Amino acid sequence: MPERPDGRAVVYCEAAFGTTTGKTAHGLVRRTRRYDVAAVIDSKRAGDDAGQALDGRANGIPIVASLTDACRVCESAGRPATHFVIGLAPDGGQLDDNARAAVRQAMALGLHVDSGLHSFLSDDPELAELARRHHVNIRDVRKPPDRSQLHFYSGKIKDVTSLKVAVLGTDSAVGKRTTAWTLIDGLRAAGLTAEMVGTGQTAWLQGAQYSITLDSLINDFVAGELEHAVWSAWNASRPDVIVIEGQGSLMHPAYPGGFEILAACRPELVVMQHAPARREYDGFPGCPVAPLEKQIQAIELVSTSRVVGVTINHEDLDRAAVDAACTSISAATGLPACDVLIHGPQPIVAALLSNRPAPK
Repeated sequence: MPERPDGRAVVYCEAAFGTTTGKTAHGLVRRTRRYDVAAVIDSKRAGDDAGQALDGRANGIPIVASLTDACRVCESAGRPATHFVIGLAPDGGQLDDNARAAVRQAMALGLHVDSGLHSFLSDDPELAELARRHHVNIRDVRKPPDRSQLHFYSGKIKDVTSLKVAVLGTDSAVGKRTTAWTLIDGLRAAGLTAEMVGTGQTAWLQGAQYSITLDSLINDFVAGELEHAVWSAWNASRPDVIVIEGQGSLMHPAYPGGFEILAACRPELVVMQHAPARREYDGFPGCPVAPLEKQIQAIELVSTSRVVGVTINHEDLDRAAVDAACTSISAATGLPACDVLIHGPQPIVAALLSNRPAPK
């Protein structure tokens, strides 16, 4: 495997792999252009293949019990680790004591640290001093750019002639980013050019070329940064399609997301990501998920976008239940429904192409 631009990474996901808190690790296990992922740390899943544990398809990335074990894996392959990447995405984005100890150990071993947490490790006096002492870098992916580098909404989104597709969802941590990447694959396989606009820290860690971290931006600049990212993708390569990763969900009590994307990016089409087995918003017991049909109606009410397909997250569903859920959703909404990780993206790609507006 060729080395990725940033180096060889060990991904820290202690006690969270296979849960929604481990979604950053999941993204890196599935794909990244930024790193060569060598191992995932989770002592509860040690001995498993990460791809097999996540998607039922082995990918040769071992899950190990400790950083020591991860470094041993790298050394036995003759390619030492260079980066320690925090693969956790907990509510609130804070570093717990166990993860903090692992960060200290990683720096002592000479590894650069990349973090997508809300708590900025580079601002922590102890960790910053350790990084200086061991000649390593701490990179806080969620740290926003200086305000002088931010963009205010200008209206230049109207210049974009590419088909704009937003992947929104009925909840947070529901698979929007994974579906967005899979649609990129499907569109390219269909002979189209396509670019991804990432809106969260994991997409950046995966190497999305056009990427912002939406939830760390000052509100006045969110629309402008979204617009600029989409415009930049179009201006650089004039792709046939631009796929925009969603955040949160329109009706989520803690992470109301999607409004900014609909308003600033003006996607012509929307794909809705949904977890049929969820009854409550992830991490918020007692808060029932708003019905899928109502959330689709909300999108079409507040925008000029059309929802043209539903993609599902198969958590807590066996294969028969997945197929039944897709059939039920299609009957209720009149839209094609599939799980892109099981069925592939082709039904949704077909829906995008058949609903593509006439060229501007």
